[in-house]
Amino acid sequence: MLAQQLLNGVALGFTYVLIAIGLTMIYGVLKLLHFAHGVIYAVGVFAAMIGILYLNMNFIVACLFAMIIAAICGVAVERFAYRPLRNVHPITTLISGVGIAIFLESLFQVVFSSDPRAFPDTGMKVSVWKISESISITNVKLTIIVVGLVALVLLYAFLRWTKMGIAIQATAQDMRAASLMGVNVNRVVAITFMIGSAFAAIAGVLVAYDINSIYPTMGSVPGLKAFCVVVLGGLGSIPGTIIGGLILGIVESLSEGYLNGMIIDKDAIAFVILIIILLVKPSGLFGRKVEKV
Repeated sequence: MLAQQLLNGVALGFTYVLIAIGLTMIYGVLKLLHFAHGVIYAVGVFAAMIGILYLNMNFIVACLFAMIIAAICGVAVERFAYRPLRNVHPITTLISGVGIAIFLESLFQVVFSSDPRAFPDTGMKVSVWKISESISITNVKLTIIVVGLVALVLLYAFLRWTKMGIAIQATAQDMRAASLMGVNVNRVVAITFMIGSAFAAIAGVLVAYDINSIYPTMGSVPGLKAFCVVVLGGLGSIPGTIIGGLILGIVESLSEGYLNGMIIDKDAIAFVILIIILLVKPSGLFGRKVEKV
């Protein structure tokens, strides 16, 4: 029982990691809380649905299509909602992000209706793979874990060994200094939004396929939980985000398996953990304490 819940928690944790990585990178570069990130998750799901239903794509091509559309949408949000407000008070950009999220969710409700719908038939069946007598995993959850691992490896290689990856790290350390050294800051920010949005999209598509449900506000709760993961791990810390996402996924899975919502709903677990972490270690698990001067 414990091993099964841990395995389910790891799969759930990688979902949170894929969503939260984008938030972490965006905060690292811009020091911006991207509150429209949750709706980008939903953009990817609806893009995959359109690809399968109307463009006759198979599931894998639809996933790639969803990542591209979400990346374009993420760049557009940065270009028109955040960039003009880059040098104003952070509260202004935060409100702009919230406004974009509400606008897109409302647009989805008008276009697709607010009623949940099943994920389109892809011809792929959900199968259960037996690991042992008491441990099993579905092919969808295994795919989430594999995709999460591959995405993290590719992200590490990109940040470590490419010119743009090094530019992103330099911008995250000091945007003004990076700009003076010839780094195109606007391009760096756009690439960061592209990567984060694509990761959120693939997470959304896999989760929608797993739960067999699509609805306009489906990114709201995962988006909020991703914020909890980012704060839990430490703002701007990618390793912290990975650890924080896995911790949250495992805790939620154990709560669902053993408490079954008797004490607290599993969706509230993230916020309880957030409150505890902020009380004990406000900078997060891997965050650096900022000294006041």
